[in-house]
Formats: sequence, structure tokens, C-alpha cells
Amino acid sequence: MADNVYDAIVVGSGISGGWAAKELTEKGLKVIMLERGENIEHIKDYVNATKGDWEFPHRGARPTQEMLKNYPVLKRDYPLNEKVLNYWVKDMECPYTEVKRFDWYRGYHVGGRSLMWGRQSYRLSDLDFEANLKDGVAIDWPIRYKDVEPWYTYAEKFAGISGKKEGLAQLPDGHFLPAMEFNCVEKDVAARIKDQFKGAITMTIGRTANITVPHNGRTQCQYRNKCWLGCPFGAYFSTQSSTLPAAMKTGNLTLRPFSIVTKVLYDKDTKKATGVEVLDAQTNQTYEYRAKVVFLCASSLNSAWVLFNSATDVWEGGLGSSSGELGHNVMDHHFRCGASGQAEGYDDKYYFGRRPNGVYVVRFQNVPEDKKKRDFIRGFGYQGGASREGWSRNVAELQIGADLKNALSEPGPWTMGMTAFGEILPYHENKITLDKDKKDKWGLPVLKMDCEIKDNEKKMRKAMIEDGMEMLKAAGLKNVYGYDNEYAMGMGIHEMGTARMGRDPKTSVLNSNNQMWDAKNVFITDGSFMVSAGCQNPSLTYMAMTARAADFAVKELKKGNL
Repeated sequence: MADNVYDAIVVGSGISGGWAAKELTEKGLKVIMLERGENIEHIKDYVNATKGDWEFPHRGARPTQEMLKNYPVLKRDYPLNEKVLNYWVKDMECPYTEVKRFDWYRGYHVGGRSLMWGRQSYRLSDLDFEANLKDGVAIDWPIRYKDVEPWYTYAEKFAGISGKKEGLAQLPDGHFLPAMEFNCVEKDVAARIKDQFKGAITMTIGRTANITVPHNGRTQCQYRNKCWLGCPFGAYFSTQSSTLPAAMKTGNLTLRPFSIVTKVLYDKDTKKATGVEVLDAQTNQTYEYRAKVVFLCASSLNSAWVLFNSATDVWEGGLGSSSGELGHNVMDHHFRCGASGQAEGYDDKYYFGRRPNGVYVVRFQNVPEDKKKRDFIRGFGYQGGASREGWSRNVAELQIGADLKNALSEPGPWTMGMTAFGEILPYHENKITLDKDKKDKWGLPVLKMDCEIKDNEKKMRKAMIEDGMEMLKAAGLKNVYGYDNEYAMGMGIHEMGTARMGRDPKTSVLNSNNQMWDAKNVFITDGSFMVSAGCQNPSLTYMAMTARAADFAVKELKKGNL
């Protein structure tokens, strides 16, 4: 538009940014969506989506020595993989400072991590929204389930979430497409757990943003389990498959990749934002974009980084720092521990396809049905599944020759594993700040991470293992064992909490509509707003809250309040 002026600016193009662009454009606003990385076009740019492992230089296996050298953070876990290396941020170009270990896995491109996410999609319940108040932790959420419930439904209807209704208060049912099916072992294990624990523990199929029937012009899941390579069928929800086409269809969206938003421009007289400043990632030229409304959706950590750099002439700590909470209360989900075992008696059974989903064991700790005395607050759920070992397994007694080949041509034993995902409390001292002494590729200051899990989470981890073993043994599995592969903050890739919402501007950055107290025309709808984490994957909540905030923002704009 003329002179870089729009009705609204959306910063970031991941799950939240895509939803903001869709909602604002469909309501008639002229919107520019600014993404700091490259454009990845749906289908055309999914260059590895149809490749077999044998078509990769190193068979898609663990990384080369060069990759290990160039990606010192990414190598800490599964993301370092030649199949999707271009989707992850180059550690050397975008460093950060670790006061305490923090594993930050980022995707700077159009679509962000909506291309690589695990797609598990669960609602929070009032057990979660009321938890802080009940436990005397941090501050109370300014909303309850009833405030978000219609927006959960709205988001599910558009995104397409497959799942099964279970009628549980702690995991509200949603608007589901037909559920994926258990395999034979999972079906029996789920039934035995329900029986052995008198219905107090529920194992269901994962509620996933993979469509199981044609939906909104998208083709149903083909059970390839190659989702993170980009889906040419559009079978899982991503910005590229869903929200971006909807926004583009309106004719009201401008997409600008390679646009690093460095600050929100703030007018201290009107106490409102006037737009944003952008550094072009390719030319290093600086531009300004003006708008009546700004939606920050750059991710919990990057949105805070933008705010740290904004309005420093008014607040030393940046825009939103008047409460003293900006950058604090960092949360994630701790995991990488659980239980596994072998299922006997199914050697004549197998399954078809590669289901990109697993089972989900709903939180059963510290709920009314839980009879155990717990030494921690909050809880956890399990994600996992059963499968038969394949050709890559080791056959100890066979090392070489025809017998080994024959053995590996037959499927191995059935195993079932469950990994727990637990809630991390919103500790004020878990924080991020600016490190002005270290710069990234563009000469910009980087973030300093000072976060860790504490006693509550450590006690919870013991229960994650013990409860998992108890369940699998009760279900009749053999050789059951527990494991803890250790967790560092950030590994869950569910960063939350740096600009929490609340009822009081003295203790929160946002109000109940995701609107900044310090600049009423700035909204933040990525993980920043979360007041507590729950144990459920958070992306569906971001979708619902983004749609809700966009609806509020447009109504306020029409009233002349912004």
C-alpha cells in the first residue's frame, strides 16, 4: 500500500500469525504479515516430501560431522536431520546466551513451526484456568473455559482436528473429524487400563490436526508419517495449507518475507503503537510500516525480544515492562521420561500404513478421581503408542549372513512406549533478558536465557516414570522398564509465558483480550500470553485465543477505541 500504511500488521507467520492474518483480512482489514525468514510455498517448496530415505546423501540418518559443528544447539536432540535442515534456524547466525542450559529450536520461514509441529491439539479446561488461583501460584488467569470454549470450536472447525470424545472434565471434548484408530495392541492395552484402574485412567487416540476426511478443500491424511517434510496433500494444519490461502483469498493480505521486526514504534502522547520498524534480512535496509493495529505473533521468546527493543525512551525495560513481568514466567513442558514394555501374543498381527499420531493418556493426577497422595501439584499426560520392531533392530545372536537377512525381513516383537509431558510452573525467576554484548548475524542483540525446572517438576518426573510402569504392567506388558533421558528447558518446543495476561496492569503485560496494557492497539497471541502451562500441547489454545483477540480488536477498531 502507499507509504507502507496498512490497517493491521501481523508479526510472524506461524500458527498464531497465520490465524491473525486470516481473521483480520476476512473482517475487511488490509494487512501486512511480516516474516523474518524465507518464503516456503505450499507444495512447490516441500522439496523432500516425496523422497525415500535412500534418496538422501546420508540416508536421512544422524547428522554428519559438519552438521554437528554448524548446529551446536540443534544437535542436542532430534531436529538435526538432513531431511529438514533448511527448516531450522542456523545456530551460528542466530546465537543466544545460556545462563542455564536452554534448547531453543526455531524455524524462521513462512509458516514457522506450523510446518514441523507435532499436531497434537487439546483444549485446556477449568482445571487449568483455575489452577494458579487454587494453588496460590503466580497470578490468576483473567478468563475461564467458558470464555474460550466457542473459540476452541471455531478453530477446530476450520483447522480440522480428528479425535474421539471421552466426556472428561479435565480434557474437554471438541468438534472432531473421525478419529484415527488404535492398532490391536493399543486397543487391548487401553481396555485393560480402563478395567484395572476402574475408569480412573483413560487412554484415547491422539487428537491431532491431521484431517481424516476431505476438509476445506484439503485431502485427507495418507498415513505417510512424513508431516514435518511438508504435506503436499495439505492433510495437516499449517499456515501454508490453511490460514494463508484463506487470507490470500480475501485480497487483503500482503506477505513480506525476509523482514526482521526490530521494534514496535510507540507514540508516548497517544500511548499507542504507530507501526513497526523492519530490518530487511537480505539488504540490511531499514523500513517502517504503519498501522492502526499490531499483532505480535513471533513466538513467546521473539515477541518478548521485540518488546525489549521498543519504547525504551519511555520504559528502560521496553514496551510492556511497566509491570516488571515482561520476559518472566517462562514455561515449557518437561518430558523425555516414561515407560516401555513388550506385548506378547500378537505375533500374527500387524498394521497398515504409517499413522502420524499415537495414543494419549489423559492427565489423572491431582484430579478428583486421583486416590494417590501426591508430593507435587499439577500433572502430566502421556503420548506414545505400540508398534512392531522393523529391519533396523539388532538381532543379538545373528551378526552376519543369510540368517541375519532372513530374520530382519520379518517384523520383530511388539513394543509399547509412553512418554510423559508435564506442566512446568510459572516461576517469576525463570526469565529471558537482552544480552547487548552478543550480536547475531545482523548485528542485533540476542536473548539471554535463565530458566530451569525446580523441585515440583523433579518430583513429578519420578511419578511420570512410576505411574507409566504401573499402567503398562497392569495392562499385561512384559519386561516393563522406566526411563529418564533428561530434560532441559526449551526441549519441549512449547515456550510460553513471557508476556502473561491478567486482571491488573501492575502484575501482567496483557489484559483478558490479549491487549497490551501499555499500548492498547498492540495484541500478543502467541505463547507469550499464557499464565500457566497445563500439560496439554498448547497450539490449539493459541489458535482459539488469536481468533478471539482478532474479533475483539476489529470491534474496538470500528468503535474508534483503537
